[in-house]
Amino acid sequence: MRYAVACDHAGYQLKAPLVAELTARGHEILDLGTDGPESVDYPVFAAKVARAIGSGDADMGLLLCGTGLGMAVTANKFPGVRAVTVSEAFSARMARNHNDANILCLGARVLGEGAALDVLRAWLGEVFEGGRHQRRVDMIMEAPECL
Repeated sequence: MRYAVACDHAGYQLKAPLVAELTARGHEILDLGTDGPESVDYPVFAAKVARAIGSGDADMGLLLCGTGLGMAVTANKFPGVRAVTVSEAFSARMARNHNDANILCLGARVLGEGAALDVLRAWLGEVFEGGRHQRRVDMIMEAPECL
């Protein structure tokens, strides 16, 4: 699987261990920045990952910032993206199982490295269940017109 990964300055320190986990599991990494701790604007990096998902250059995405919230808000403005911010393993599993989320957003100021790895591992261990959940994902992707 191809993962597009990006972060802002707040998420920079967390990026390396999470990329190492993805690589160790055989995933291909498309690193879209940032490459240092200098202050940058997170929407730029969220857009890069969202565009990679939309274009098919990546199958899934990982975004890191202070809270994960701004990254998710930005990424969800792009067609085909279902970005979620989670802080624990159960929500990571449900985001994959029920929502077919394709971008995981994590907050480096919310999660330490160990907790972030737990969330990522839970995310990686799941697949979309389809079935009744497919109808709901279709509604999300068509919203607000379908509601």
